[in-house]
Amino acid sequence: MGDHLATLFTMTTYGSWLRGDMRGWVEDNVTYPPNPILEEGDQKRMKHPAFLFECQDLFRIGEMIGKSLTERLSQRFLALTVQRWHVHFVVMASEVGIPKIAKCAKDAVRWGLRPGRPIWTDGYDKRYCYDDQSVGNRIEYIERHNLEAGWPARYWKFIDVPHF
Repeated sequence: MGDHLATLFTMTTYGSWLRGDMRGWVEDNVTYPPNPILEEGDQKRMKHPAFLFECQDLFRIGEMIGKSLTERLSQRFLALTVQRWHVHFVVMASEVGIPKIAKCAKDAVRWGLRPGRPIWTDGYDKRYCYDDQSVGNRIEYIERHNLEAGWPARYWKFIDVPHF
């Protein structure tokens, strides 16, 4: 997909954002309102408790994702945040397929933590950035997460400063 500049990825941890969630939820690119009955049904079908990253592991998880994507797939990061229940990152557009990038990031954390149970939801969200403003807005969104956590905006050394 050569017409975009960058891609924002969002990946959530297992059981942390179910269909029917009070924050709303997305399926097949359609946003739905809260539905407590649907959410309760999904909770009952879960085979494991919801998974949250431990606070002391957040930086290390970011390192796992960064190392894997830069070394294995030559990705250029513009932003990354790792929160207890989700990860956001923006990478520059490349020839590498979006599913391969998502799988590489998830596998790096799964292998690094080796929890012996599912830690990620099945899917992920991707948002293409077609212009400088959308790239900048998504970087700012992610950096705000880091600042709210008390970290520097660009917490990891592998984060590039975009040059537009």
